Formats: sequence, C-alpha cells, structure tokens
Amino acid sequence: MASKFPEAEARRFKNIFVCRKCKSKIRAPNMKVLAGKVKCRTCLSKALRPIRKK
Repeated sequence: MASKFPEAEARRFKNIFVCRKCKSKIRAPNMKVLAGKVKCRTCLSKALRPIRKK
C-alpha cells in the first residue's frame, strides 16, 4: 500500500536505487548514479535502477 503523504513518499522512494545484480539497496543522488560515479557496496557493480513503487 502506498503512503498518502509526501514526507513518507520522499523517505521511501527519493534517491534510493537497487543493484541489478545483487538486489541490495543504495541511497545516492540521482545525478551521481546517472554519471556512473556510484557503485554497489557488495558486488561493486555500477548497474543500478530506481526502487519500484508498488
């Protein structure tokens, strides 16, 4: 169930990305992820995607 107020939306979805290989969550700025400057902590992959909003 999605949250109803903007503070919760920002806390749950803003700047959170998921590694495509190991599925771990990383909080990082959008522009750094797009520039390829952010790596996964566990598998060191640069393949990240935004978290899914159910």
